[in-house]
Amino acid sequence: MIKDSGSRTEFETGAVRDIQEGKGRCDLLPLDVVADFFRAGCNDKAARVIDKIYSYQLSNSAIYLQEAVMDFMNGDGFPDASTALLEVSKHFEEGAKKYGEHNWQKGIPESSYIDSAVRHYLKWLRGDDDERHDRAFVWNIMCLIWTHGHAPCKMPAWIEGIPTAKLENHGKCVETSCYYNNDCTCTAPPAALVDETVGKECPQYSED
Repeated sequence: MIKDSGSRTEFETGAVRDIQEGKGRCDLLPLDVVADFFRAGCNDKAARVIDKIYSYQLSNSAIYLQEAVMDFMNGDGFPDASTALLEVSKHFEEGAKKYGEHNWQKGIPESSYIDSAVRHYLKWLRGDDDERHDRAFVWNIMCLIWTHGHAPCKMPAWIEGIPTAKLENHGKCVETSCYYNNDCTCTAPPAALVDETVGKECPQYSED
């Protein structure tokens, strides 16, 4: 069962999550340092998973998320990917009962998914059995991957928490197909890394 604190946070998109103060903010952890801690402790598998999530934060490339979750589903948290997906489908079922079907697709900030994914992964590593942290970790990463590719445009929440430097000169606008630079204003989230010298083809570009 999915734990329920009774507290809810509703995002501007209408999506709802169970948010309880005191859980911590794992999305604010310096994940490169966390990965190094695991590496120093000879836990290379954990280091690799956390490193992949950190690489996603830096590059905005979902391939790192796919690698992290596939590593976990194929031998770390589950015997194989098919078993993992069948188990995670139960998490979707429980979430639908709690929040309604497709609640998560209305739009939840990426930082929220990273926060929950890292927390569940750390609890799974610790051996907590108060809920299915293995399923919850995969669920959050899967939904983050979906959000990365399908996030609605014109929604500031999708870029909440992303350093300004990552939005300048990087990322193709999924709404207008233009490119971020210091003068081009795009409202959609970055979808793929591009040549940072490109940008003047943006319809909103100006030299002023």
